[in-house]
Amino acid sequence: MTDSRTTMTQDDEPRDTRQALLRGVMMKCPACGEGAMMEKYLEVAHACPACGTELYHHRADDGPAWATILITGHIMAPLMLTIFEVFRPKGWVMALGFSVFFVLLSLYLLPRIKGAFVGLQWAKRMHGFGTPENVGSNA
Repeated sequence: MTDSRTTMTQDDEPRDTRQALLRGVMMKCPACGEGAMMEKYLEVAHACPACGTELYHHRADDGPAWATILITGHIMAPLMLTIFEVFRPKGWVMALGFSVFFVLLSLYLLPRIKGAFVGLQWAKRMHGFGTPENVGSNA
């Protein structure tokens, strides 16, 4: 008795995780690196316009938002401490300045981190990426 998951096919070749992550950060298709991954700011395209790879399988959910807050917070905390210790700005100046910077940094990072999440899922064949039983289904 042979398990279908242990049989190697052409589709079971390992995918380069690092390359898929980098392509995701650049918001490009993790498979070809040519087509745009995003249709809108945070809406992942149904399929790659260049190679046709289906991208709708992704399940990023709240992961990119969590990672964005984590990364942005780790950038902001030492920066705020350094600015305060060196320049001693007024409280309202720090609050306003860092709030604007935090929002802009978060808006910049969020789609790139979501792209990395989709790239990782594609590389690891998670949630239907590359599994024969889910190809062609809209699950």
